[in-house]
Amino acid sequence: ALRLVAGATVQDGKYAVVRGLPDRYVSSQMNGVRLPTADADKRAVQLDQFPSELIESIQVSKTFTPDQQGDASGGAVNVVLKGIPDATVLKFSAGTEYNTQTPDKGEFITYKGGGVNFSGIDDGGRDMQTPGMNWNGAVGVSRGDPPPTYNWSLTAGGKKEVLDGLKVGGLGNFYYKQKTSSYDNGTDDSYWLKGPGRVMTPQTKQGAPSSTGIESGDSFKTALFDVSQGSEEVQWGGLGAVGLETENNKLMLLYMRTQSTEDTATLAEDTRGKDYFVTSQVPGYDPRAPYDGYQDAAPYLRSETLEYVERKTDTLQLRGDHTLPFPETGIPGYFVLLPPELDWTVAKSMSGLNSPDKRMFGSTWKPGTPDTVWGSTTFPGIPAGYYANKGEAAYTLGNVQRIWKDISEESEQYSVNGKIPFEQWSGDKGYLKAGVFNDKVKREYNQDSFSNLNGPGTGNQDTGPSLPWDEYWSSVFPAEGHKILATEIDVDYKAEQKISAVYYMLDVPLCPFFKVLGGQRVEKTDLSIVLNPDTEVYAPDGKGGSEYLTAKDFGVEQQDILPALGFELKPHDKLTIRASYSETVARQTFKEMTPIQQMEYLGGDVFIGNSDLTMSAVKNYDLRADYTPFDGSLVSASWFKKEIRNPIEYVQSYAANIGTYTTPVNYPAGELTGYEFEVRQQLGRFWDPLKGLEIGANATFIQSQVTLSDDEAGMLESFGYPEKTRDMMNAPAYLYNLNLTYDIEKTGTRLGFFYTVQGDTLVAGSGVSQGYMPSVYAKEYGTLNFSVSQKIGEHWKVNFKAKNLLDPEIQEVYRSEYTEGDTVKTSYTKGIEYSISASYEF
Repeated sequence: ALRLVAGATVQDGKYAVVRGLPDRYVSSQMNGVRLPTADADKRAVQLDQFPSELIESIQVSKTFTPDQQGDASGGAVNVVLKGIPDATVLKFSAGTEYNTQTPDKGEFITYKGGGVNFSGIDDGGRDMQTPGMNWNGAVGVSRGDPPPTYNWSLTAGGKKEVLDGLKVGGLGNFYYKQKTSSYDNGTDDSYWLKGPGRVMTPQTKQGAPSSTGIESGDSFKTALFDVSQGSEEVQWGGLGAVGLETENNKLMLLYMRTQSTEDTATLAEDTRGKDYFVTSQVPGYDPRAPYDGYQDAAPYLRSETLEYVERKTDTLQLRGDHTLPFPETGIPGYFVLLPPELDWTVAKSMSGLNSPDKRMFGSTWKPGTPDTVWGSTTFPGIPAGYYANKGEAAYTLGNVQRIWKDISEESEQYSVNGKIPFEQWSGDKGYLKAGVFNDKVKREYNQDSFSNLNGPGTGNQDTGPSLPWDEYWSSVFPAEGHKILATEIDVDYKAEQKISAVYYMLDVPLCPFFKVLGGQRVEKTDLSIVLNPDTEVYAPDGKGGSEYLTAKDFGVEQQDILPALGFELKPHDKLTIRASYSETVARQTFKEMTPIQQMEYLGGDVFIGNSDLTMSAVKNYDLRADYTPFDGSLVSASWFKKEIRNPIEYVQSYAANIGTYTTPVNYPAGELTGYEFEVRQQLGRFWDPLKGLEIGANATFIQSQVTLSDDEAGMLESFGYPEKTRDMMNAPAYLYNLNLTYDIEKTGTRLGFFYTVQGDTLVAGSGVSQGYMPSVYAKEYGTLNFSVSQKIGEHWKVNFKAKNLLDPEIQEVYRSEYTEGDTVKTSYTKGIEYSISASYEF
């Protein structure tokens, strides 16, 4: 639905993006309430948690007004759930789906003991181990059968008049879904530029090849990973609502619970580093045969990550809408006050993430050395086998890590809005509106990490079994008698964010064709984080250094006055012109402010927060013209501009004890400018046989830029890569949405084609370490979806959908003016997904 709105799209299949501005700049809500999220990375509502059967509409506002939350810079997205139905409704649906990348039996990437049970709630098999015990359970991947995929839902509700003018109603829904996804064609490569005018080469760490070329005795590692992944997910949830309704009053109490559990196994192998540095340069070299001299030059690496994650959301909301019993007052024809209106919402919500026993296993494989003959004596060579891969030589962790993580977030929110509508001399209606808002969010983040640390009684930490490359060390590791020990690298903090606001706004029609809307919002933000470990590694200011610390707290507190002023001009009854100016803010997330080291899998990208981040201030300019020549037709054009002070951007950096990592920083300034065009047309107006056929198209073109800080610009220039500005993160160069729907009323058939293209988008800015790391861009790709539904009789309907029909390669690339063309960093495909379902509705 979001893709049908000009300038809107979805990030990661879950988060709303409006006008190229991601979740930081978009206020996403459900029934006007911003739900808490246990997502470690974002402070955004995951839109995929709402069952489509319950969605009444999706309201998208791209212009800030004072009654919206202050971070609605790109816009506000409000998912409105269906209210209590006027008539009795009973609906049941069930379906299944298939993905072209689903592997054959026995080939699905999983692990021993892995998988999600029917309830989506762990049965205790992943409970924390006692330190000092031997490792139990799988630590690496294996192959198995893909689980079945299916879904079903049940909805029932109705409304009844119990007394004269008093109606009582209710609505209930429960849904369940099980699905899988997998790919065996992924890549995750790390490259850099070692000097101006040179070509991109693989990043090396823990050593480097000889400057004159590969030589015997060289020792270093690379990160050119081929990635395979298997994931299975169970989603379920329910919603219940009851309500009372009279002519002037509505009350509704709503409770919703959602549960999403995902179990993912990831296998990443680096064999291309050896091919790049050794095999291609040493004639006749066989990387798997015993060979003296190149054992440690880009050895084979394997990283295995097993992650089971449960996410849940609970929300209880009480809402009232009232028209107050005051008579109309004033002088008819001049100025009349209409009955005041009042609405209020009280909500208490909770979100939780439980990741019990995330396991990461890193291994290095070497082909061994041949026997050596010295005179009459033969010295046996080193057999082929495994060695520990810790990711970085300076790590105090071993090559196996297990992490138990629990994140919980609770919010209490209330809002009250009063509105006084009026009618004045022109006969047009306006209003005065004012209100208060309060949102208090508390988060607790608890992580316990364990490893096979170097030390007495923990087993041999550096040398593994003598096995060929095709047999995994992880398959025999638990039986080798290693001890599991607690580490000093943990993440434990408590965080709180309080947002309170008051606002007023006035909508005044000065004449039948011109009205003005203006007002002001005063919003206070109080964000605080308290780290509470005794022995945690802390990266001060996100710069990569480490120190041990006791409890430390930090945060931000500020008050913002956010004005808004706009006008609407109707020079013709078919033409409307709107313009506005407003000021908004963008906030940092808890993760971005927490200076700790985090990574998704052993050897993967490291993220470090920055406690010195400040909030961003945004000035918004909007101009829009809508032309509706006749019913069922729209031609629209818009121009918008965002001026951002202290935008939060991600950059790549390097530290000797960490390696390459990503960290958020405030840049001095940023600017985003764009144009939107939209056309919608019902073709039945031109030719009666085309009745029910509608086409729509919209396009958004975006130019963005941020100004680098003096320190970063100076560092880049000192390495020979001068750079003063770059594109803004997560702002695509363009967005295209095309859709065609055909509703054949006579046969009960509905067809739909939907095509979406998202242009190149900056993911991370450039940086320098032992080499220059160009900016990383997500490359353009298009998505084509098709759907058809067919009514059968009065109550039955069959639905068929085909998603991602083009199955494009989804890539991130290194890109810079100092490189020739793009160099692929990550790549994978999603596969084509087919689904079919049947529903019965009474």
